[in-house]
Amino acid sequence: MNTIQDLKDRRAKLTFEMESLQLELGPLEAELENPEGMARGRESTVRSEISTRNIRINSLERQIEALDRGVNRQETLADRENIAAGYISAMANRKADEMELNEKRNSIETRLQQVRQSDQEDMAKARQAETDAATAYAQAVAWGDVEGEKAANAEAQKAAKNLTAAVEHHRRQQLLVTALEQELVTIDLHIKEAQTERAKIENKAAHLANTVLEEQWNEAAKALLETGGKLWAARRLINRDPVALMKLEIPEQGENFGSWTSRELADRSHQHSLLDLLAA
Repeated sequence: MNTIQDLKDRRAKLTFEMESLQLELGPLEAELENPEGMARGRESTVRSEISTRNIRINSLERQIEALDRGVNRQETLADRENIAAGYISAMANRKADEMELNEKRNSIETRLQQVRQSDQEDMAKARQAETDAATAYAQAVAWGDVEGEKAANAEAQKAAKNLTAAVEHHRRQQLLVTALEQELVTIDLHIKEAQTERAKIENKAAHLANTVLEEQWNEAAKALLETGGKLWAARRLINRDPVALMKLEIPEQGENFGSWTSRELADRSHQHSLLDLLAA
């Protein structure tokens, strides 16, 4: 495996070459823009030189990008424990934030329901009291009950005042309801933001886990190849064809997209003596 420094050294070398070619392009492009001062037949040569350099620059850019990915991968693997610990802590913090916000939301929702119910009950009682007073007054008048009429009239006036007070209280309660509803909207936005941030962190953490497991896969595959090479060598010594091993194909994970096949086993088998095989 290439070390991080090896990759950086190769990247620096390719970057220097690319920058040198880019500097060479300047005079050539300037020459091409002034065809009057160009020697006869020179234009074709200049265009060819520009094209050659551009092709090489494009190739170098792709190689540098691949090296950048390799450097980032190796640096991530080297510091994976600290990075993972950071993700775990960040996810826990975001989860705690969500729980706290949800608790606040539940508290406000409960209070909002209480305010709405209390307001509805108060208004219903005030209206019913006024209706009852009016009914009692009408009945007193119908039966010629003068004293009852006076009492009912007094109750009607009292109910009217209570209804007026209830209407004013209802107005204030509606302001409170609106404020609580707006607070719910705000908290819902905060909850969504916390969930979005947690999802981003979880996605990064999943990518880290994928990178680490890819590396572990590759290491395990290489260990299997070492054993397979020895087994191939042992079978060759006893004149047995390693038919089953010829079907081997292990896909490599990570930045490379190749596979390890039976050719790897055959190559490795020539590296081992009988003593090596007996010591396995």
